Amino acid sequence: MDKKRVLIITQEMKPYTALSEISEIARKLPQYCQDSGMEIRVLMPRFGTINERRHRLHEVVRLSGMNIIVDDDDYPLVIKVASLPGARMQVYFLDNEDFFKRKQLFADDDGKPFQDNADRMIFFCKGAIETVKKFGWSPDIIHCHGWMTSLVPLYLKTVYKNEPLFKSSKVVYSLYDTTYEETFSENFFQKAAINNMEDNELKEYKGSAGITLHDGASKLSDAVILGSESLNGNVTKKITEWGVPVLGFQAEENYLNAYLEFYNTLMEEKE
Repeated sequence: MDKKRVLIITQEMKPYTALSEISEIARKLPQYCQDSGMEIRVLMPRFGTINERRHRLHEVVRLSGMNIIVDDDDYPLVIKVASLPGARMQVYFLDNEDFFKRKQLFADDDGKPFQDNADRMIFFCKGAIETVKKFGWSPDIIHCHGWMTSLVPLYLKTVYKNEPLFKSSKVVYSLYDTTYEETFSENFFQKAAINNMEDNELKEYKGSAGITLHDGASKLSDAVILGSESLNGNVTKKITEWGVPVLGFQAEENYLNAYLEFYNTLMEEKE
């Protein structure tokens, strides 16, 4: 029997970054899935805080060389890889000097969010999908962790909807309590509309108060996981009203098994 394939797209992961609970979950979950007999790929940004020598990153030439367009500008995408310490697993890093060279993740030393966070997110989301296309690897589950991955469900359900690799993929979005959308400029929707996407295809990301990354990603995903305990009850109610399957917040001692069971349920529905 073929192994089930799980793609983890995350904005953070230990031991490379340790900004929030995402880093811990994104470290333990892929190894748990692999130990349970699944085939895993992990993608994350190559932030400037990541020491390439210490973590033994090296470029994957056959995957590099693409250009990703953001707001009509071309940005080269460089793919690097490292073996995850203590696990027989590789992590792929998406790199670009303009977006990821700086020595902070999402905000400067004074805590002020970077003005180009939206551009960095668009680059990462499109770059992640294009990288998987280069793998030629069809995932059963695509699990997105954090606001920086919130456009992946949109792109997969619109501009990549006819891509054979993703035809049977179930998209899971983990909702955490941090986002930087309040600092995005008004031209976000224009930038996010890649590959001649129509304006109305971005409507799920437009709320009465402005940009709503979590709402859009949740509505367009096949399932949602509440990754932060501090998310308020209205979030679950709202997502349930949309008809999206939801896995509520799980305590540390239980989440790995609960996530795996959730995956299996989604894959059974697919079959």
